[in-house]
Amino acid sequence: MAATKTTEKKPAAAKKPAAPKKSTGAKKPNALSVEVKPSAELAAIVGDKPLARSAVVSKTWEYIKKHKLQNPDDGREILADDKLEKIFGKKKATMFEMNKFLNAHLS
Repeated sequence: MAATKTTEKKPAAAKKPAAPKKSTGAKKPNALSVEVKPSAELAAIVGDKPLARSAVVSKTWEYIKKHKLQNPDDGREILADDKLEKIFGKKKATMFEMNKFLNAHLS
């Protein structure tokens, strides 16, 4: 005679509730979320109220797209108008250079 296996389900082990995480104090804010004040030249584009760095970049891109300042042949290149030329210091800048120029106008 062959032994037959019984398929009994074992009760699931009870899970322990997760222990609350210990707070090590206030979180250090991310560099992109710290509010900064734009210079007068940059305020003409993004407004004069303090903004997070990420918001400054977003508003600058909104301005660039609204005024169609991207080079149609190379979307990475920005063709500066009078306001942006004050910030960039030149007529053309790449999107990679833009953050460097914006940073110089934030405090």
